[in-house]
Amino acid sequence: MRHIDEDNITQAVIARHAQASDARLRDVMTSLVQHLHAFAREVRLTEAEWRAGLHFLAEAGRHGDARRQELALLSDTLGLSMLVSALNHRVPKGCTEATVPGPLHAGAGDDGHDHAAPLPADDDRHAAAVAGEPCFVRGQVRALDGAPVAGAEVRVWPAAAAGGHDGPRGAAVSGPDGRFQCRGMLAGTHAIPHDGPVGRLLQQLGRHPWRPAHLHVAVDAPGYRRLLTQVFRGGDRWLDSDAVFGVRGSLVADWARHEPGPTPDGGTSAVPFHTLDFDFVLDRAPAARPPSD
Repeated sequence: MRHIDEDNITQAVIARHAQASDARLRDVMTSLVQHLHAFAREVRLTEAEWRAGLHFLAEAGRHGDARRQELALLSDTLGLSMLVSALNHRVPKGCTEATVPGPLHAGAGDDGHDHAAPLPADDDRHAAAVAGEPCFVRGQVRALDGAPVAGAEVRVWPAAAAGGHDGPRGAAVSGPDGRFQCRGMLAGTHAIPHDGPVGRLLQQLGRHPWRPAHLHVAVDAPGYRRLLTQVFRGGDRWLDSDAVFGVRGSLVADWARHEPGPTPDGGTSAVPFHTLDFDFVLDRAPAARPPSD
């Protein structure tokens, strides 16, 4: 096509992709082009706005390191990360819901799995005392039919009050009755990083960067889908306006505060501590297909 104008350019671009060897890539790019072009037409995008958008994306791409990815943060704040999570982690009613892990998920690799250190040895399954107010997390891991899931690896780590997700990790393995208990630190409210281009965008949009206090949880058990989720503290002021749209009603729970004294693990705390009781219901993994002849 030699004459390209605003009426035929969309189909011209799509036609160039017709010979793509990857059918899924072709379908995704076709839809992306259609929506991008429709967006530009709908808002009558100016050249100055187009250049500003490209500059923003380039700056966001440069503003990051191994621990912070600004483009992933942008995805979070636009609700895209949560949407993709919801689309890809649908579970039967009654199973514990997943939520967005976030770009700051410590230990998360590109495959979305937690590559943290192995579980501690049997004599150290309950994490040592940590700075701040301790928090004991206990509950049961179950299947949807109510059967206890033994041998499930449960890892928990708080969203630190000062920001980031480097709070001490607690780890446990569920017993024959599916019950587990581990010790960590109380989850605190924190702001997502907002000293870069995404932070400036939020400010221009009249949005805040705060996340409600939450505890990150990863549960792995043979024969079940991996669960990566968060449990949010009830009563937090940011529950209805989470900067990354990650709150789900089924994941809001109450933390009980206790005065110094005996702790659930048989020890004693010289400072106030908290307990969180929360059960996790896992979705069974799909049966593996038999090898083809």
